Order: sequence, then structure tokens, then C-alpha cells
Amino acid sequence: MMLSRRRIVAGLGALTAAALPGAGPLADAQSETPAEMLTVPDGVAPEQVARDERFWAAVATQFRVSADFVNLENGYYGIMPEPVRLAYQRNVDHLNERSSHLLRTDYKPRADQIRQRLAALLGVTREEVALTRGGTEALQNLIGGYRRLRPGDAVMYADLDYHSGQYAMNWLRERRGVRVERLVIPEPATRQAVLDAYERALREHPKVRLLLLSHMNNRTGLVTPVRQIVAMARDRGVDVIVDAAHSWGQLDFTVADLDADFAVFSLHKWMGVPLGAGFLYIRSHRLADIDPLFADETYPATDIRSRVHSGTMNVAPHLTVDTALDFHQSLGAKVKQARLRWLRDRWVRQAREYGNVQILTPDELGAYGAITAFRLRGRTSEADNLAITEELMTRHRIFTVARTGMTGGDAVRVTPALFTSADDVDRLANALRAINRRPPASQNTTR
Repeated sequence: MMLSRRRIVAGLGALTAAALPGAGPLADAQSETPAEMLTVPDGVAPEQVARDERFWAAVATQFRVSADFVNLENGYYGIMPEPVRLAYQRNVDHLNERSSHLLRTDYKPRADQIRQRLAALLGVTREEVALTRGGTEALQNLIGGYRRLRPGDAVMYADLDYHSGQYAMNWLRERRGVRVERLVIPEPATRQAVLDAYERALREHPKVRLLLLSHMNNRTGLVTPVRQIVAMARDRGVDVIVDAAHSWGQLDFTVADLDADFAVFSLHKWMGVPLGAGFLYIRSHRLADIDPLFADETYPATDIRSRVHSGTMNVAPHLTVDTALDFHQSLGAKVKQARLRWLRDRWVRQAREYGNVQILTPDELGAYGAITAFRLRGRTSEADNLAITEELMTRHRIFTVARTGMTGGDAVRVTPALFTSADDVDRLANALRAINRRPPASQNTTR
């Protein structure tokens, strides 16, 4: 049963501390956290909550985070808050104890309940949602299963789209006999520049019938105006698969806001579910346009679950979704979004003052969340940016990641999380000031 929205976090400190005897500083910090510090005040604007370091310090006690470094690489995998981690442990034990009996009996109705809850949060129906092992599996299933392509048609993706999605689109060249077109997102990106780029690309390639579109890409964190691009594509007879793996749980939106017919979501990034959980969405009247996966007969072709066949899998992550959604809803998407943007703005505002730091993600409201990429002027190679991440880690104990694939050159991605403090991002800004003052170890800027 779902806990009430504003009450769950208030009880987390005592719950976790009690469940972690001998857990050291973490348990001690949690046992000393007053409940009122963990309750989002009613009637307070999310932007005001976002600036309350006392409140977020209390939230941070709900995460077991290494003290060896400042983790600013939280886009790859979102650390589970303690109630979720403990629930996951219980679900792993329960699965191990009950084994196939659980899989053959209780799990199926539980999975339906999970689908129902996910659907309700997104404003869709359960029959439009199918669980997967992650956003990548969901994306590959939709791309590979899209059946409206004919030889001579074309498909399109952008340079900033997820590499596994790009690979799956490239695969359609041999599988469906189509051309593959590549769109370049302009730098610096603005909302209007992105819209213009997609309009021009669709106009110049009239044979495109399928477009891969990242709501928030994993390279620079740019948030695209999905609804407008979907409408633009639909007017030209182009279907769109929206990759929302990075945006859901980080941004506040529903499927209606995207107006998507096909979309994929990850649960182990910004929803804090254990690794190995995601889902896909197909608008009900479009189900027939995606083939059942490998001609699956487990479910009828009229059931969206026939578009996923993962075999016998670890269901413990899916059984933990409810607890993760409880935690998510206790804070609320609007508050999470406001906090993550505030942290991003804090370090970006400082970094923009350093002459050689180029911020690749725009400051336009609605065009970014937590994820932002930067490069130092003239340092565009893979080696250059790996060297920057290495220096950040070895000299400053800050963990980031180098990203490649941008047409304008490689960069470094920075991704704070709910447990990140203002001091953490200030530490990054100070490190960038120091790095900016020194010449690169190598002058090689080729790609």
C-alpha cells in the first residue's frame, strides 16, 4: 500500500537507523535527524525548498554514499535511498526463498499492480505499459519491432541520442532496407535552434518515417521540446520514439506533456529503483505498429506484454518499484526537479565566469535538469577530456565522466543527485577554476 505523500520521508531516518545496527556514521546521522527536517513543508514553493540546505542535508542521510569522493556522475545509475535498498534486500531474500512458486503465482498480479501505478503517474493506462529490464531493452524492442518501414524509407537520429539507440537505428539499414540519416544538434543549443534543426532535417529528408528523439540526452543533458517536435514530425507522416530514460524522475512531466505514441523509461536512474528495471509505453491504438518480440506467444498480440520477452529474470527490482515510488512521491517531482536544477545552476554560474569553460547545456528554463556537460576551450579530443576527469578525481576527489559523440567535440558530463550539497558543487567550481588556469598536458585536440 502506498504511503501518504508527505509522511513517508518523515519516518525514514528512524526506520533506516533501526535497520542498520553498527552501520557507523550513517546510522548515527540518521538517528539524530528530526522528522520535521525530512517533511516537505506544505505551501512552500519548490524553488524555495530547493535552496534549503538543512532540508537536503536531512534527505542526504537517506543515501549510503561513499565518503572517498564527491560523486557527480549520477546519470549512469541512481543510488537507491535506504528504504529502497532495504526493501530490495528483502525482495531478493523473498525471491530466493519462494523461488519458482513466487514467479508462477504472486509475481504476476504484483507486476500488474506495478504497471498500474506507473501508468497512473504518467497519466496513461496499464494496458499501455510493459515492464522491461531497463530503458535500453525498451528502446531496442520498440526500434526493432517498428513494422511500418519499407525498403527505400529512411530513419533519423541526432548526434546526441543514446548510442545504443543509434546502433539499433543503424541496424534497421540491413533489417528493413532503409536509409539512416543523422541530425546534428547545434552548439550552443537553444530551444529555437533545436526546433529549427529538426524542422530543416525533416524537410530535407522527406523519406524519413521514423525518428528517435531524446527527451533529455545522456551526453549534454539538453532537454528537447518534445511535444513540438512530435507534432512537426506527425505532420510529415513521421513516427517518433521518445527516449525518456534520463528525464523521468528528474523532470516533472506526463506522457500527455510529450504527446508521444511510443516512449521508453528507466526506473534505475532517477526513480532510485535497483538496477535492472524500466518499461516501455505504446499508445493503445498504435500497438499493432510494433511487432511482438520474436513472435512471442506468451501473451496475445493484443497485449503489450507480447512486445517484451526477457526470459526468466530477476524480478526483485520490479518488486521494489513501489517503495521507490513512495520515496519519489514523498518529495514530489516538482521539488526534485527544482533542487537538481538549483544545484546545476550553482556550479554553472561560477564556471561561466572562467574564460575557457564552455557550458554545452543552455540555461533556458525547460531546456535542462541536473545533467550538464562542459569542455575547456580547445580541448575537444577524447584524450583531453579523459585527462580532465582524471585530474578532477585524483587532485580534487570529484568523480565525473567524459562523454563522446558530440559533433563539436568531446566533453565532461556533470550530474549531481538528491544527496549532493551546495558545498559539493562549489568544490567542483573551485576545481574547474584551478584546471582552467593550467595549460593542457597535451596540445593534441584532434578527434
